[in-house]
Amino acid sequence: MPKRFVVAASEFPDLPRFPVGFELAEALTVASQQLNETPTRHNTLRTAVRLAVHIMPGAEHAGISEIERGRKFRTLAWTDDVVRSAEARHAGREPHGHWDQLWHSPVARITDSEADDGWDVLSALGLRSALSLRLRADRRRLTVLTAYARKPGAFDEDATRIGRLFTTHVGIALESATVREQLTEAMHTRDLIGQATGILMERQGIDAAAAFESLVRASQRENVKLRDLARRIVGAHNST
Repeated sequence: MPKRFVVAASEFPDLPRFPVGFELAEALTVASQQLNETPTRHNTLRTAVRLAVHIMPGAEHAGISEIERGRKFRTLAWTDDVVRSAEARHAGREPHGHWDQLWHSPVARITDSEADDGWDVLSALGLRSALSLRLRADRRRLTVLTAYARKPGAFDEDATRIGRLFTTHVGIALESATVREQLTEAMHTRDLIGQATGILMERQGIDAAAAFESLVRASQRENVKLRDLARRIVGAHNST
């Protein structure tokens, strides 16, 4: 029997376990703050799965996965090895209808894995119920949060509604984290190109415009991204 994973209550001291009523509104507010305080997209995903087992009624484990139309399946974050094992064993198999539902519906549920031959991977790990909620979607890719439970029929309509409220907050936090990372990368790229331009100015005795033009021509000639070429020049310069 796989080891059961339980998030320590002290990890999120401001959150009640499986809140209802006004407690739910307060819990979602706290969860939103926790999610938006994460510095990177990766940290947002990790925080989201840990929060899911607090917020979503019946949830014992949770994972976030990315599903591509080409049938690639990748787990991005998980609460414990049970989830990672379950989703890793599913990768590479013929996709179950559960996942296909999420291309045209925001929610998909598994009531009892033991009653469904297609979910022997879950039942073998003692996971009887699953609730999958779509976080993000485009034509080629889905990002999905899935909560798991050992009890059959663990996720009712209330759990689904609360899950959808929670994933709305997760989706907003993910967008914010992605924008922050893109801005950080853009600033880093600008600095790298500036450093590389300065190095070429010094080496070749040319002005900034000519140095930048030289960098662009070299990027095109070598079929290398400008950012990567600049990184290479700066790295070589710093190592001398």
